[in-house]
Amino acid sequence: MLHNKLAMAIEQSCQVLIGKQQPIKLALTCLLANGHLLIEDLPGMGKTTLSHTLAKVLGLEYSRIQFTSDLLPADMLGINIFDNNEQTFRFHPGPIFNQLVLADEINRASPKTQSALLEAMEEKQVSLDGKTRPLPSPFFVIGTQNPMHQSGTYPLPESQLDRFLMRIQLGYPDKEAEKSMLKAQQGNIQQAVKTVMNVTEFIELQDAARQVYASDKLLDYILHLVTYSRESNQFANPLSPRATKALLSSAKAWAFINNRDFLIPEDVQAILPAVAEHRLRSASSDFSTQGSLSKILLEAVDPVAA
Repeated sequence: MLHNKLAMAIEQSCQVLIGKQQPIKLALTCLLANGHLLIEDLPGMGKTTLSHTLAKVLGLEYSRIQFTSDLLPADMLGINIFDNNEQTFRFHPGPIFNQLVLADEINRASPKTQSALLEAMEEKQVSLDGKTRPLPSPFFVIGTQNPMHQSGTYPLPESQLDRFLMRIQLGYPDKEAEKSMLKAQQGNIQQAVKTVMNVTEFIELQDAARQVYASDKLLDYILHLVTYSRESNQFANPLSPRATKALLSSAKAWAFINNRDFLIPEDVQAILPAVAEHRLRSASSDFSTQGSLSKILLEAVDPVAA
C-alpha cells in the first residue's frame, strides 16, 4: 500500500516534469529521508515547478519565498506587531511557517538573510525577540539556486550548504520530452495533478524508509568512502559526520523507493553525487562538473573490499 502511494506520487510528478523521473525520485528520496533539498540549475528548467508539484502530490502545506538582495530576515520569519486593541504585541508568522517552503533563488539574497535559515533548517524552530517558536512537522526547505556565474548571486556559506541533505540538477529535457511538453498545456496539467496522500501517510512512509536494513558490511562501505575523503589529499573539504548520516538515510530512502527493505552498494552509489558533491571541495581547481568528486570516491573504494 505504501509503495503504491509512492508510485502514484512519482507518476503524478512525471506528468508535469516530463522525462525527469530520476531527479523526481532523488527529490522524493530527500524528503523521505527528512532532509532539505537544493536544486541548482539555469532559470526556466523547472525548479519551482518541481517544488510546487511535490507539495501538492504529498499533501504538504506550501509557501514560496522569493529571495532578493533586499529581502530581510523578518520578511521570511515573521514579526511582532503591537495590537492597540489588546495593548500587547502579536506575532505575525512569516512564510517560513509551512511544511514545505520554497526558497526561490536562495543565492540572490544577502548572507545575513541566508543565515537566518540556518536555525530553521537545523533545529526546526525560529527564535525571535527572545522566544522560540516551533515550525510545522514535517518541515522541509527546497532551495533553488542559479549558477554562480550569473549576475546578482551570492555564494552560499559552507555551513548552510551542509544543511541541505541533497543537491540535484534537472538539466535539459531530451528532444522527445521537450516535444511532449510543447504539445501539452502545462497550466492544465499542473491543475490536474492529484494529491495522492495526506501528511499522516507521508510520515508513515518516512518511518518505513528508516526501517530499511543496513548490514555491517554496508556500513563499512559508507565509512570507507567517508574516510577516504578525509585521508586523501584530493579534498579540501572532506565529508563530515553529518554527511555520513546523510549518506545512510538517503540510501535507505532510495532503497525503499525501489521497493527493497535492505541496502546494497548500488543504493549508496546512486545517491552519493547528490549527497556529497555540494559538501566536497577539491584541493585543486580541476573539477567543475557535478559528479566528478564523488566519482573519485567511488573509483577509490571497492564495495567488496570494504
